[in-house]
Amino acid sequence: MKWPESLVVLERGWLSSNNIVFLGDEPAVVDTSYVTHGDHTLRLIDQALDGQPLRRIVNTHLHSDHAGGNALLQARHEVRTWIPPGESGLVDTWDEDGLSYRRTSQQCPRFTYDALIHPGDTLSLGGEDWRVLPAPGHDHAMVMLWCERQGILVSADALWRHGFGVIFPELAGIPGFEAQAGTLALIESLQPRAVIPGHGAPFFEADGAVTAALQAARSRLRWLQDDPQRHVHHALKVLLAFKLLEVQRLDRAAITDIMGACLHDSPGLHALSASGALAPEALASSVAQELVRSGVACWEDGLLVARSV
Repeated sequence: MKWPESLVVLERGWLSSNNIVFLGDEPAVVDTSYVTHGDHTLRLIDQALDGQPLRRIVNTHLHSDHAGGNALLQARHEVRTWIPPGESGLVDTWDEDGLSYRRTSQQCPRFTYDALIHPGDTLSLGGEDWRVLPAPGHDHAMVMLWCERQGILVSADALWRHGFGVIFPELAGIPGFEAQAGTLALIESLQPRAVIPGHGAPFFEADGAVTAALQAARSRLRWLQDDPQRHVHHALKVLLAFKLLEVQRLDRAAITDIMGACLHDSPGLHALSASGALAPEALASSVAQELVRSGVACWEDGLLVARSV
């Protein structure tokens, strides 16, 4: 499948979300990646714009890897920033706890917004109509963008080719698995020809990849639901891997501190910790070893070091 000429997909690494650039009368970018990749984000978007000024930022949700470049782009261009409504109050007061940045040990420079996008709204991007769709599960306020005429879905972290994002509401003690199942059902009902995920390469139904991704996502969701501890451990592994990719090396004390912060500031995890089911020191060792076994990291002179993968 060939993309419309007005759409440019910038595939990024796993520390940063993909950027989707729309050309035309009002050039826009959907999601802005992580702040430590800011210079690279600016270069890539400038290249895609080919001399045009950026006029709009649209965020699918406000996790740091999707909104971390907002402030940089706002400083660089005269842009209007559109965000989903679920966390707009937290942005107004810049509540880093409510926005999850502090408890996940992640960075996101303060940004502002100009307008809200609600499920059911239609945005004009790159000369096409894109309908805003609800996508709770990974994040209660997340949205997807759907171009029915082209059959293209911007799925954010609701569906990747090989999975989906951590169901963060579950970590806060809020049900999220059923919401994720509902989002997958919505995606299936659309019958998209192509999916542009928040992370990883786009995939296409012409070779059966969209159907396969949905089947794999449902299987993984059932596996996580069968034992909530699996999801907890998976989430902690993802959060530690993210921080390791950011700073490249961590000592054992830092790993324990990260695990402790996650446990203390997430109600669902804190309850398990208090019951003795989880302990920061044991988790630090266990989760770090999982990263080593999976090839994401290795031990060097007592430090956990990120490997190029």
